Amino acid sequence: MGTLIMAGQLILALAILVSLHEWGHYIAARTFGIRVEKFFIFFDAWGTKLFSKKIGDTEWGIGWLPLGGYVKISGMIDESLDQEQLASEPEDFEFRSKPAWQRLIVMIGGVTVNFILGVLIFGLSLFYYGTTSLPNAAVMEKGGVLVGEIGENAGLKTGDKIVAVNGKNAENFLDLFDPVNYIREGLTYSVLRDGQELTIQIEDSVRKQVLESRGDLRLFDFRRIAEVGDFSNFEDPTMSNAYNAGLQQKDVIIGIDSTSITYYDEIKSLLAPHKGDTAQLTIMRAGAKMNLAVAVDTAGVINLPYAIYAQYEVDTVHQNFGFFESFPAGYNKGINTLKVNIIAFGEMFKGKLNPVKSVSGPVGIAKIFGSEWIWQRFWELTGMLSFILAFMNLLPIPALDGGHVLFLLIEMVRRKPLPEKVMYYFQIVGMVILFALMGFILFIDAFNAFFG
Repeated sequence: MGTLIMAGQLILALAILVSLHEWGHYIAARTFGIRVEKFFIFFDAWGTKLFSKKIGDTEWGIGWLPLGGYVKISGMIDESLDQEQLASEPEDFEFRSKPAWQRLIVMIGGVTVNFILGVLIFGLSLFYYGTTSLPNAAVMEKGGVLVGEIGENAGLKTGDKIVAVNGKNAENFLDLFDPVNYIREGLTYSVLRDGQELTIQIEDSVRKQVLESRGDLRLFDFRRIAEVGDFSNFEDPTMSNAYNAGLQQKDVIIGIDSTSITYYDEIKSLLAPHKGDTAQLTIMRAGAKMNLAVAVDTAGVINLPYAIYAQYEVDTVHQNFGFFESFPAGYNKGINTLKVNIIAFGEMFKGKLNPVKSVSGPVGIAKIFGSEWIWQRFWELTGMLSFILAFMNLLPIPALDGGHVLFLLIEMVRRKPLPEKVMYYFQIVGMVILFALMGFILFIDAFNAFFG
């Protein structure tokens, strides 16, 4: 069921983005009196269609291959590579008969709609859901950060109070993980440790490892008090020794044997001496102190869920946006998303990021949507994809919108169009490049699916 939900979200997002992108081309073409022969959501590869209906001069349809879509514009050399339509003299309703500035508007119509759509999605999402942030000051006051092995190797320590990244103070704790900071070399954290301020320089190899993990690795996280989380998140709670011992959600563990504790990360080392035996836990439940004996397995764990935010729930800040102020905020959010992807693309092009670890294909994107349909996450990811689609389509590769734009700009400088044969062969080159890129991305998806 989870796989179907992931696939369903991806297909719906693509259907929205592709149909509106192609509508941008369509409406611009029709505005200038250019005939549009076909409008397809998804590709009708090898002539196979799920749906098709001719209305006026246009065939409207849905293809079976959900990797994009297209409009076929009369008198234009496009991915169909149809040369027959160019054999006769240009007609008034054809793309090639129109001034270069009109053709340019037609070609940028799709990316323009995707850009506007991204702003609308982010803006409306902010208006409806608002944003929730965790003030970094609260995290610093309540134990600092929890550092794993990769963070320790980078020079950080559990309990550090991280106040800034790359010299910029962090108001929101999540600002410390902003991808913009990780994409380029020179990642530094300003840390308060034992009353001293330190600057920790993160090695470039570690920075890249975190970035290319796509969120699976973090140098640090906030420390959580030893509050028991929700056992229902376990597939079978009865397999948990903590559950069988009588621990309940919202219990707070304050001691193990004779040692007092505050944070969840202190539990592991105190349970280690009791592997295969029992440990005495002191807990607080509804203001009352209790003692419980808990069996510890041979790995030294009791399968205890933690409360995700626990002590920070009172500190989280929810910000609502008015209707009109939500769109400038959505624009800024979208521009930041676009900035991250442009920088990442440049770093991959320069060989500083591994594309195999940094690029996601359909399977990888579907996994990001997740196996649970959460509308806020769906719209956030759809808005992000809309900006990415706009950027990718503007790349100056023949067969993409950016390739057509490049040729039109050359034509406007030369004051005459490039020869049709040149356009035709460039289109073939572009198609080869696109198929190679698509094959590479699908290979990455399959590789990551099988080998993680």
